[in-house]
Amino acid sequence: QVQLVESGGGLVQPGGSLRLSCAASGNIFRVFAMGWNRQAPGKQRELVATITSGGDTNYADSVKGRFTISRDNAKNTVYLQMNSLNPEDAAVYYCNADVLTLQTSRRTFWGQGTQVAVSS
Repeated sequence: QVQLVESGGGLVQPGGSLRLSCAASGNIFRVFAMGWNRQAPGKQRELVATITSGGDTNYADSVKGRFTISRDNAKNTVYLQMNSLNPEDAAVYYCNADVLTLQTSRRTFWGQGTQVAVSS
């Protein structure tokens, strides 16, 4: 099986910054795209950012210019640097990874989520 473990969430004041990390481990042959989604209370889960294994990135319009996604392929880890946070960014953040397993099956795996709260 494949596990994705997130860290870095917490409480921050408006205008502050947080850095989320997500490490994939387990039955991995190769990791393709990785990304972050978020879900606020009463809202649908939404895409935040994605990054390919080659480093191509994509962002939701709401976070462009404030968030930066990056990855360390050697560590199968994806990061999300979040700057200029505002209350609308408060949500549970989930990482995901498109993984080819050692049994040559390919699917998307998800982390358990990490809470981000933005409040003064």
